[in-house]
Amino acid sequence: MLVLALVLAAVAAIAAVALTTGSPPVSSKDVGFSLASDELASVDFEVTKDRSSTAQCAVQVLSENYAVVGWRVVTIGPNSAEEGANDGGTTAHRTDVRLDSPGVSGGVNACWIVED
Repeated sequence: MLVLALVLAAVAAIAAVALTTGSPPVSSKDVGFSLASDELASVDFEVTKDRSSTAQCAVQVLSENYAVVGWRVVTIGPNSAEEGANDGGTTAHRTDVRLDSPGVSGGVNACWIVED
């Protein structure tokens, strides 16, 4: 019984820390998608983060049955206040993604901050 109580207390403590960490340090917004050919697509997106941070974003292209047919990790480095919007907090990006088979949509799957 004591072991169960300790396990539950540990889970509650971890949950409390996870819920109080605040908003994510990076976010993305899909802006556009275009196919150059059956083997190559371009994905346009915006990233909002602290100007001094470096982020990475996983960009994917999906087929008509929602299978991932292309995937690429893009690194977005620090930028100046003159770049993009929000004093450099939001920047626009375009990346090409090689495809295994034809795609019909593309966008950012996830972004995260790269620790120095």
